[in-house]
Amino acid sequence: HVKVRYRGLRKNTQQLHTLFALANLWMARGRLLKNSQSKPGVGA
Repeated sequence: HVKVRYRGLRKNTQQLHTLFALANLWMARGRLLKNSQSKPGVGA
């Protein structure tokens, strides 16, 4: 029983980490785009 509960917690934690990582990328996209546009040749 404890194992199943732990597995569920682990899955939820993994989902949260993924969610926060995506949210961070989404919030930083403006800065990232601005940086890539100001330095030509970097993203090519």
